[in-house]
Amino acid sequence: MSHLGRPKGEGFESDYSLAPVAERLSELLKLEVKMAKDVIGENAKELVENLKEGEVVLLENLRFHKAETKNDPEFARTLASFGEIYINDAFGTAHRAHASTEGVAHYLPSAAGYLLKKELEVLGKALDNPDRPFVAILGGAKVSDKIGVIKNLINKVDTLIIGGGMAYTFFKAKGYEIGASLLEEDKVDLAADLIKQAESKGVKLLLPIDTVVAKEFKNDTEYKVVSSKEIPAGWQGLDIGPDACKEFGEAILNAKLVVWNGPMGVFEMPNFAKGTAAIADYMSRCNGITIIGGGDSAAAVEQLGYADKMTHISTGGGASLEFLEGIELPGVAALDDK
Repeated sequence: MSHLGRPKGEGFESDYSLAPVAERLSELLKLEVKMAKDVIGENAKELVENLKEGEVVLLENLRFHKAETKNDPEFARTLASFGEIYINDAFGTAHRAHASTEGVAHYLPSAAGYLLKKELEVLGKALDNPDRPFVAILGGAKVSDKIGVIKNLINKVDTLIIGGGMAYTFFKAKGYEIGASLLEEDKVDLAADLIKQAESKGVKLLLPIDTVVAKEFKNDTEYKVVSSKEIPAGWQGLDIGPDACKEFGEAILNAKLVVWNGPMGVFEMPNFAKGTAAIADYMSRCNGITIIGGGDSAAAVEQLGYADKMTHISTGGGASLEFLEGIELPGVAALDDK
């Protein structure tokens, strides 16, 4: 059982059907995967009841039912009635307390699958017993998305690198002018506090020393590189500059362990993807353990062709973020054998 996309949760939607998944799974397993027309309806029940040893049934998209995301106990109990043991191998949804991730584990003997096990081992070792120097790179648009992660990692890392849109809130906390760059005004004091915390703990906090600024938020606008202390009025920072790339790169190459989550700039626009590409390149040349924390960073590494050079690419953006934050994942906590 699985889900695909974000259907409305009110019945079948052809765009989100798992039929193509059944087709591909049949090819990989070299046997016909029987596709149920529904999730807990008559067709699913009939197929499961008539299942012979060695056969496989795939249920339709779980999210066609609102009961899935609401973690409805009756829905979970019906799902559990289809099996004798429950294996969760979906790390990407382990941070969600849904019927198929958390609920069903209460009604069956349950365990982690191989992928989930690998994610927990790799990320767990990084946090509990890191090789040093330990460098964490955090990017993305907002400080508010990463507060918990920064607070947790600041107690564990040797160097913390901040890039992406959230760097400008840190610049503001340092008293720099940031022009029209992205700013979370209500997080400036928090950023200032995090800068102090890093200092008191002896953690090297690296912010981009230069920035690629643009006239407008689009790829084909006028842009230039400036010192991060001198972002001109009306211009907005959309990527880290070449000097920042070099400084961050040196920290990465000297590290024994690097964890990266979040792009360095507006990666979707080629003119502002250079910082993210540079970090991916440095990561590919690092001799230490390199962990990509899912989401946009994973997409960037895949697109740039560096995937096979990384120690581990997490399959869960939100799940890996919450794990790095030190939050217990409901889909993992519910399992008998983790």
